[in-house]
Amino acid sequence: MLLRRTLLLTAALWWGSLTALGVWVVPLLFAHAPSKALAAGMAAHLFSAQAWVGLGCGLFSLWAGQRMANQQGLLHSPSPWVMAALMLAAILEWGIAPRIMARENLAWWHGLGTAGWVLQWVCLSAHWWRLNSENQGPVQA
Repeated sequence: MLLRRTLLLTAALWWGSLTALGVWVVPLLFAHAPSKALAAGMAAHLFSAQAWVGLGCGLFSLWAGQRMANQQGLLHSPSPWVMAALMLAAILEWGIAPRIMARENLAWWHGLGTAGWVLQWVCLSAHWWRLNSENQGPVQA
């Protein structure tokens, strides 16, 4: 029971931090920072920190799902939502962010980064929804 609750809290932390960063924090940075360049630099650091939060939460989710399945004597297949969100976090951090920071074809990479953020948010929304489903059988994470 404690592991399941911790898994729910982890999903909420991941989804909530991603939401807060993309919906409130970064837009407020750009609205109130003294310059767009300063806001962009700060946003880059925040998105990098968010990627690490996501990687940690995702790995914990995979471990917790496996452990809960083992405790119930079930086979475990990782949640495709968690796997997709983990891959997106890694792609955003090591594939897209460096190109944005280098200002390499900025509009293209920024658009791709935004799409990656939205897709990760959708994956985490589906994961959290699934974990909270009342008709859910054994948890897969």
